[in-house]
Amino acid sequence: MQNLFDTATYLALNERINKLTPATSAQWGKMNVAQMFAHCKETFKVPLSDKRLPRVLLGRIFGWMVKSKLYNETPWKQNLPTGSNLLIRDERDFEKEKQELLEYMKKFYAAEPM
Repeated sequence: MQNLFDTATYLALNERINKLTPATSAQWGKMNVAQMFAHCKETFKVPLSDKRLPRVLLGRIFGWMVKSKLYNETPWKQNLPTGSNLLIRDERDFEKEKQELLEYMKKFYAAEPM
């Protein structure tokens, strides 16, 4: 599994993000590129803050069964549900979201792994 603390992975991801344009078509979900940047940015906010995410009842009951499937070498399947706090439905500014995502990635990369 790739690790964002690895320099080669970090640089490759930066390069990949910088190649995207507002016209790039979605290959994974329904969001456009700016919305995807915002989605990823919100995801990075979780490990970079002390904020704890709320857990839904189903997560509390079945989380132990799903966790092993999400944190292993197998790629994630498409069309897995996204938490409502990470869904981006409104239109976003491409350049602003791109720069903010790159800044969050930089902060994450610079942090020490736990």
